[in-house]
Formats: sequence, structure tokens, C-alpha cells
Amino acid sequence: MGGVRELLLGVDIGTGSSKGVLTTLDGRVLARASRTHRTDHPRPGHVEHDADAVWWADFRAVSRELTARAADPADVAHGRVVAVGTSGIGPTVLLADEHGHPLRPAVLYGVDTRSVAEAAELEQRYGAQDLLRRCGSTMSTQAAGGKLEWLRRHEPDVFARARYFFMANSYLAFRLTGEYVLDRHSASQSTPLYDRHERAWIEDRCEEIAPGLPMPRLVWPSERVGTVTARAAAETGIPAGTPVAAGTCDAWAEAESVDVGQPGDLMVMYGSTTFFIAVTDGPRSHPSLWGTAGARPGQSTLAAGMASSGSAVEWWRETVGSPGVAELVAEAAKVPPGSHGLVALPYFAGERTPFADADARGALLGLTLRTTRGEIDRALLEATAFGVRHNLDEMDAAGVEVRRVVAVGGGTGSPLWPQIVSDVTGLRQELPAERIGASLGDAKFAAVALGAVDVAATWNRTESVTEPDPEAAATYAALYPVYRRLHEATADLQHQLAALERRTR
Repeated sequence: MGGVRELLLGVDIGTGSSKGVLTTLDGRVLARASRTHRTDHPRPGHVEHDADAVWWADFRAVSRELTARAADPADVAHGRVVAVGTSGIGPTVLLADEHGHPLRPAVLYGVDTRSVAEAAELEQRYGAQDLLRRCGSTMSTQAAGGKLEWLRRHEPDVFARARYFFMANSYLAFRLTGEYVLDRHSASQSTPLYDRHERAWIEDRCEEIAPGLPMPRLVWPSERVGTVTARAAAETGIPAGTPVAAGTCDAWAEAESVDVGQPGDLMVMYGSTTFFIAVTDGPRSHPSLWGTAGARPGQSTLAAGMASSGSAVEWWRETVGSPGVAELVAEAAKVPPGSHGLVALPYFAGERTPFADADARGALLGLTLRTTRGEIDRALLEATAFGVRHNLDEMDAAGVEVRRVVAVGGGTGSPLWPQIVSDVTGLRQELPAERIGASLGDAKFAAVALGAVDVAATWNRTESVTEPDPEAAATYAALYPVYRRLHEATADLQHQLAALERRTR
């Protein structure tokens, strides 16, 4: 290389924005870039991305910005990109024709709830116990298999022309290398199509649900799948011939970015939604959770995801016209634990885990004429923490022993939210020094694909630790049963109101 510094490029495609990094071969971040994009909601329950206008356009823009910095001798990131890794929202379903051109917008993950009926029918067809045993999860709107079934039934003309089935990271790999692959973790979120014990597609089910649609070759996220073509190099600025790692779904790439990889490790992602990934000692399953392949070869994980958390707080900020999140958080921080007897349910977008219910709805109990906006904001944060504890209770029931918790995501920018979660759960949380997210995990996958590091290498040191406060924990221990009973007592009413919403909106 003639003394030119070797760099890794990692790019992640998110729900509302995309981020990229340039790093050294040992994970030091030298440059960052990001782009925001639109998410489409063409009808109730449908959430989509235009794969070319969002996924590929963002990747091109981010990679060109970063490779331009790498080419600038005056820039701190000066060097040469020697490997690329990608990740993206998932599981998603993008159908493409024989040339790899998208036939319709991509159907997004569990926030898209169009496949409720298909998921229920597939679960009845194959049986919940068989799905748990072979696939690791029962059917829900999170599963890519149900979305494929919906497309086959409702858009048969489109489905008949489909020759490729992509997720976000596999579409980027295809555009970069021409290779048709999917990482095993993403495949394991394609219930009922993937057997996590055999680590292979279930061929008869693939033919039943996706007849005539070839399934992609399976790889691990850190495997080298090909090299950047001349055409892709011209579009992205990445040198032709650069190795490309397969990548995976964004949350698993983020787990890798903070070195969550050993059994007993748990990542809690604080964002618009809250997501959990627990690394387990072999395949585990629970009817309320998602048992999947992990990001590392042979690894197993148990995952969970709340449909709304930070998004509920953002809704409240917009509703009351607060000028900023920081001001509202400051008001909430002045409110004592328990929000003066106010308890909320966080199901503002239905719920994914620990129960799959697209018709679940949010609630506030305990309002008085003295209730302030800061109290409501804190109650919403506490509701998300109660939801975290509910999910962790289910993980415990599945036999998961949590020994280390790492907190990530935009919600860790203020100490209040992680502190409330520690107080509610009783768990100590580590906050990493580098919190840029999945794109750093993508760079690590690229390093492994290049042979520069082992996947178990530590890339991210702990910057601070959040410890539970015993006094607050006692308050929350008394309120948690109230939270649970509030949902149980109002679930039928939530469903009635959801039906009324659909008829009248």
C-alpha cells in the first residue's frame, strides 16, 4: 500500500436515516456521514421504502462523501478503503426482477402490519410448537415469510415476475458485487422458511410460500461475499475490487459495534423503539420472543422489540409544543419516581413483544388537574422501562441468564432514561464510548472479512456505568404490578378502540 493508511467503510440504512463511518483496521472512527430519508405509509398498516431512492441512493451519497474524505491528503481520514460492510433495517422484503430491478417498494419489518392474517394462517398451518422448535419464533408481522405470503396473495402479478428476494443489506451487497446472498441471521427472521438448527432454508416451505422464487445463498455477516464491481465503483467512489462483507440487520450490527457477543451479554437499544438482543448458550425460544441466529458464526440470540418507546415521548413533545427534547427531559428529571401516581402504557403503535398485538393502544392512568407535562413525560419513560422489565421477565422464563447489559442508541444521550430502566429492572448498564451504532459494527464485519481481526476482538471500551438506585427501585417494584394489571384490565377495550379508529380515521 506504499504507506497509505488502510480504512474500513461501514454503512447502515435505518428507518429514517442512514449513517456511515470510516475506521482504522482496529475500529478507531476517523470520519462520519449521514443522510435522512423518507419512509412511506401508503395506507394504514403499510410501511415501505423505495429501495433505489432510499437504500441505494443513501449508500451512494454516504460512501462518496467518505471516500472523498479518504482521498483528501489534508483530511484526518486520509487513506484507502480496503473493505466494506453494510447493514440495514430488517427483516424487510424487496422483490426484484431477473435483472435485480425492484418490482415494488420494500415492505419493512414489524412496523408494517399488513400480514396479520397471513401470519395467523401460517402459524395454524405449521403449528406454533414446530415453528418455535425449528425456526425459533412463532408467526408475527415481524416475520419475512408472512410478508412474502401477503405479496403472493395480494400482488400476484408482481410476485410472478420476482426472481430475487432481498433485505436491505443483501440488496446493497448485490448492487456492489452482483452476488445474491443473505446472511443467516436475517434468514432466521424469515419464519417459517429457515431452520435454525440445520442453518438452511426449509425447501418445501419456500416452495409453498414463494413458488418459483430462488432463495439466496446463505452466509454469515462477516463473510466476504464478493468484490466491488467497476460499475459500483463508479457510482460509490469505492475502489473496484474492494472486498465486501455480507452484513446483517441493523440491530445485530449494532450489537457487534459494542462487543455484545458472549453468552449472557444483553444489548438494550434506546430509540424510537426499544430493542433487545441477548446472546444465548445455544438456541433458545419463547412464544413471546424471537429466537434467531446471531451475527457471529454459530452464535444464537434471543431478541425482543417494543413497537414504540422514544416515539411516544416524541409524540408528547410535539403535542405540547415543547421546543426541544432536552427541555422536556429536564422537566421529567425534576419529577420523583412514580410520577406522582401516574402510570402509562407505551403501546402507541401496537406491540411486538412481549406480546404480538397490532391493536394494543397507549394509556395514561392517574391524571389529575395538577398533572404537569413533565410528569406525563416521565410516566412515558417509566412505561418504556416497565416494558423492558416485562420483556426481560420473558427472557428469564426462557432460561436466559443476563450477566452483562450494554445500553446503546440515541436515548442514552441523556442519563435519565437509562437510569429509570436500571431502577425498574435492577440491572447495571454499561454505556460504551462510541455510540454511532450499526455502521461501526459493519466496519468490524468488513475487518473480519478482510482477515484483519477476529470477530471476537474488542472494539469499544466502556465509558460509564449506570447503577440502580435502591430507593427508586422500591417505588418501581410497587408500580410494576399496576402497569401489568392496567394492560390486562384494558386489553379488550384497547381492541374496541382500535376497531373504531380504523372505521373513522
